[in-house]
Amino acid sequence: MEEVFDVVDERDRIIGTALRSEVHGNPRLIHRVAHVLVFNSEGALFLQKRSMNKDVQPGKWDTSVGGHLDSGESYETAALREMGEELGIKDCEITFLHKYLYVNKSEAEYVSTYVCTFDGPIHIQEKEIDDGRFFKLEEIACSKERGYFTPNCLHELELYKNRPV
Repeated sequence: MEEVFDVVDERDRIIGTALRSEVHGNPRLIHRVAHVLVFNSEGALFLQKRSMNKDVQPGKWDTSVGGHLDSGESYETAALREMGEELGIKDCEITFLHKYLYVNKSEAEYVSTYVCTFDGPIHIQEKEIDDGRFFKLEEIACSKERGYFTPNCLHELELYKNRPV
């Protein structure tokens, strides 16, 4: 059965619902997404390599965790659910980082981003993720022009780098 997402306005207020196939490819239908940046205690960031079967940005390195909110689900609940589903991380405290509207030619998403530190084992969901590993932020910065990373991931890292501390 196809996923149903809440559709929101420019202020992130729910105005309806739509199917996944309707929101992907239509930037007029803003939907909600939760991201988590998973760092280890050495300051390296875990990134996932998107499956080649994904309909958006296949085979590119992306944020540690990213997933759509189910209709009626909160951002934090979705972030925790996706951490468990995608990386097998349970019982890890997350901290809200920022929220923004991300729009490109094919879709529009309200993204709420969280951050955590985790040094335990990571078990990637092989159906959705082809690979995963920790990167030093300098390594990502040196490689960002090569097309390895999703535009959203690079945008997310710019926001992280420029956040008020």
